[in-house]
Amino acid sequence: MTLTGYPAIVISEVTVADWIEFIALAALIVFGGSRLSKYGDVIAEKTGIGRAWTGLILLASITSLPELFTGVSAVTIAGVPDIAVGDVMGACVFNLMTLALLDPMDRSSPLFSKIGQTHVMSAGFGILMLGVVSVSILLESAAPSAVSIGIYTPIIAVAYIVGIRTIYYYEKKFLVKLVEEAVERLKYTEIPLKRAIILYAANGLLVTVAAVFLPFVAGRLAGQTGLGASFFGTFFVAMVTTLPEFVVSFSAVRIGAYDLAIGNLLGSNMFNIALLAVDDILYAGGPLFSDISSAHATTGLMAMVMTSIVLLSISYRPERKAVMRFGWDSLSMLAIGALNMYLMYLKTV
Repeated sequence: MTLTGYPAIVISEVTVADWIEFIALAALIVFGGSRLSKYGDVIAEKTGIGRAWTGLILLASITSLPELFTGVSAVTIAGVPDIAVGDVMGACVFNLMTLALLDPMDRSSPLFSKIGQTHVMSAGFGILMLGVVSVSILLESAAPSAVSIGIYTPIIAVAYIVGIRTIYYYEKKFLVKLVEEAVERLKYTEIPLKRAIILYAANGLLVTVAAVFLPFVAGRLAGQTGLGASFFGTFFVAMVTTLPEFVVSFSAVRIGAYDLAIGNLLGSNMFNIALLAVDDILYAGGPLFSDISSAHATTGLMAMVMTSIVLLSISYRPERKAVMRFGWDSLSMLAIGALNMYLMYLKTV
């Protein structure tokens, strides 16, 4: 029996088998993704990359590898562009919710009171890129283009390149000090560079294989359950592919490297949005946004609001917790993230 106005979720032997396969692929991505981050950090330390701003860019891109391979597979092999876009947009929301969930780990004061002003630039460029994507989704779905890629693709690419370049010059002195301090906390004397490279490659292959198959299973489940590809990609697939970011950020906060955790999450969001340009170029069906649900713009707008809260909190620097060791900013972000999932459910099922 189902509630009036809500779709029935069909359960069958095929659905159960696909759910088992989905969970198994998710486990492989979490297992390999968390180790990718660890061995990427080892390589960064051993080669000296981890002692500069490049280390933070490396960390953000490493934890976003599941989104990269899932998106490429979704638009080139599986033919489910809604899964690709939903994964990226949903990942941005989940990363920001992860940021909020890190807040109660420190009982003394809100998370945003412990980080530097340097993240203002990352948050600002994140809002800019999310705005470009959201507006482009609405315009492209209303007036499909005849060209192979959308005008938004070069804009997204340029915004990302300009963003990381600007952030580099804005944060250069601080980030050099930050990463050096983080490396002092995390010494990998027992792991040789050669072993780290081999294990990094092995876990990278594991994540790649799992991420390539994930859109196929997600597409089948979206159809069998009646939840729709847009919602399934935004919620289930995005939740799976953002778990490596959660693991890395949680570990960073545990050792007191708050700026490293925030930088990883905001940097991952910028990198994830830039992946949409890659997906658009690889998609053979024309401009990517002309072949997806306009509901993804809702997720983009919600992510913009959540990032704006981050921006305001970094500037305001709240001093007190609100409820259950959460600050009002973190509670607001969690509420907006939950609201986004509910709205996506209503729009796409």
